[in-house]
Amino acid sequence: MVTVVENIDPNNMDPNNRDKIKPVPAVIKELEEKYAGKFVVQHTVDEIPTVWVARTDLLDVLLYLRKLPKPYVMLFDLSAIDERLRQHRQGLPDSDFTVFYHLMSLERNSDVRIKVALSEDDLNVPSATKIWPNANWYEREVWDMFGIVFSGHPHLTRILLPKYWEGHPLRKEYHARATEFTPYFLNNAKQQYEQENLRFVPEEWGMKRSGRDEDFMFLNIGPNHPSAHGAFRLVLQLDGEEVVDCIPDIGYHHRGAEKMAERQTWHSFIPYTDRIDYLGGVMNELPYIMSVEKLAGITIPPRAETIRVMMSEFFRITNNLLFVGTFIQDAGGMTPVFYMFTDRQKAYDVIEAVTGYRMHPAWFRIGGTAHDLPRGWQRLVREFLDWMPKRLDEYVKAALQNSVLKGRTQGVAQYNTKQALAWGVTGAGLRATGLDFDLRKARPYMGYENYDFEIPVGYNGDAYDRCMVKIEEMRQSLRIIRQCMDNMPQGPYKADHPLAVPPPKDRTLNDIETLINHFISVSWGPVMPAGECTTIVEATKGLNSYYITSDKATMSYRTRIRTPTFAHLQQMPSVINGSLVSDAIMYLASIDIVMADCDR
Repeated sequence: MVTVVENIDPNNMDPNNRDKIKPVPAVIKELEEKYAGKFVVQHTVDEIPTVWVARTDLLDVLLYLRKLPKPYVMLFDLSAIDERLRQHRQGLPDSDFTVFYHLMSLERNSDVRIKVALSEDDLNVPSATKIWPNANWYEREVWDMFGIVFSGHPHLTRILLPKYWEGHPLRKEYHARATEFTPYFLNNAKQQYEQENLRFVPEEWGMKRSGRDEDFMFLNIGPNHPSAHGAFRLVLQLDGEEVVDCIPDIGYHHRGAEKMAERQTWHSFIPYTDRIDYLGGVMNELPYIMSVEKLAGITIPPRAETIRVMMSEFFRITNNLLFVGTFIQDAGGMTPVFYMFTDRQKAYDVIEAVTGYRMHPAWFRIGGTAHDLPRGWQRLVREFLDWMPKRLDEYVKAALQNSVLKGRTQGVAQYNTKQALAWGVTGAGLRATGLDFDLRKARPYMGYENYDFEIPVGYNGDAYDRCMVKIEEMRQSLRIIRQCMDNMPQGPYKADHPLAVPPPKDRTLNDIETLINHFISVSWGPVMPAGECTTIVEATKGLNSYYITSDKATMSYRTRIRTPTFAHLQQMPSVINGSLVSDAIMYLASIDIVMADCDR
C-alpha cells in the first residue's frame, strides 16, 4: 500500500466531514497498480489528488499519466515552493524545495498534482518539455524565481527578469520589500550595461542570420507598440514578409505579485489581485477569495454568491468589449472601438454604483462582499440589459460581417484542439476549436449550476472564431446577469464566521467580541488554518487559479497565481511560424492578452 499523509489540521476540520470516508480517486488506484509503494499521497483542502514521487520516477510517472486511456492531456501549471521555513507540514516528505505539476484531464473532468522533493544542495529536476511543450516557459520561470535547474531543457534562461539579474526572488532569503535593499542607483556605465543586455542576439536562441540564398531580417515589435497590447516584445526572424521564427519576450510588466502575497495579510492582498488581469476586476479576486474561504471553512450566504456571479459577469462584458474593439482596430477598422468604449462605460457606471470603484474595486471579501447592493441597483442593471443586446447585434452586422475583416482573420492564426491542449490554452481560444469546455458548466462553482446559459463554441480555431466566441460570451453573460437580477436572494451579504473579514459593521458597534475580532483582523490579520488549496475559475481570458499554502499564519506562505495569458503567449511561435507579419498581429489581437496577467 502507498503511504498517506494528512496535510490538514484535524482540529480545524469541519466536524460534519471528520468522520466521512471518501472513495479513493481513480488516478490513485491507477498509480498504485503501476508504482505500488513508490509514492506518498497527500490530502489537501481542495481534495485534488496530490502525489509525491521520487525524482528518478518523475518523468516516467508524468508520461504514464499523459498516456492513460483517459489521459491527463494538459499541463495546467508547474511551479515550486521554498519549504525551508514552513512549520506545519504534518509528516510530508522531507523537502527544502518542492516542484509541483498540476495536470488536467478533460475526459475525467478532474486534476492531479504531482510533487517532487528536492534538497537545497541538489536542485535539479529532469525537464518535462518532451511530454508537454508548454513546460518550457514554466520551467524557465521556476529557474528564474527559485534557481531550480531542469536538465534537458532546450533553453533554460531567465524569463521574467533581465538576464543580468542576481538572485532568485521567490526564495525565502530574498527580500520582499524595497526598503530592505540598498538604494538603487543608475550611472552611465550601468545604464549602458543594462541596455546592452537587452540586445537580441539570434545565436543565443539557435537562430541563423542567413540561409542558403538569403539574409534574414530581425524585427523588434515592442516592448512599447500598440499592436503588442502592452509591455511585450516580439522578435521576428523574417524572410521577406514570412515569419521564419519568433521569440516572445515577456517580463517587462513583472511586479512580483506572488512575492507580495508573502508579506500581505490574507485580507490586504485582495487589492493586488485586481492588478493581475487589470481588465478582469473582481474576476481576479474570486479564485483567491474562494481558496482562502476553503482554507478557513467558510460557507458564504446565497445572496453573496449571487452578487459575486453578477459582478463577475459584468467584468466579463467590459473585458470582452475592449477585446472586440481592439481586435477590429488591429484588423483596420478604426471606428467601432470608440463605440465599444462608450458601451463599456455604461457597464462601469453600474459597477461603480455597486462597488464604489470602476476598474479595480477590490470589493469581494473573505466571507462575502464589502457591502450590500445599493438602493436602485435593479434599475441600473435593467437599463444596461435593455441597452446592450442591440449594440452587440450592430457590431456583428457593421464590423464582424465585413468582408475585409473576414479576409484578414478567417483561416488566420489557426490551431486545433489537440494543439490547444498541448500548450495549455483555455477559455475562448480553446472553445473556438470546437471543444465546449467551460469550467462554469464542467465544475460549477458559486452556484453556476443554477443558471441557464450556453457555452459558445467555434469550429475553425482561427482568429475570427475566437472573436465570435467572445461576442457570444457577452450574450450569455447578459442572460446570467438577468437571472441574478430576477432571482436575487434575500439575507446577509457576508458569512457570520470569525475569520470573515471584516465582520459585519452592525455587530461591530454592538458586540465587544466582534469589535475585538474586527480590530485584530484588520490590523494584524486573521490566522488561517494550515493547509493547501487551489481554486480555478473561468475568468475573462481563460482559466485562472490561485494555489495557496497556509502555514497557520496571518500571511500566505506561498501563493501561486496561474494565469491564461502566460500560456497563450507561449503558444505563439507554433502558430505563426511560416505565416506573414500581418498574421502575427492578428494572432496577438485574437488571444485577448494583458501583460500584467502574463508577468504578474
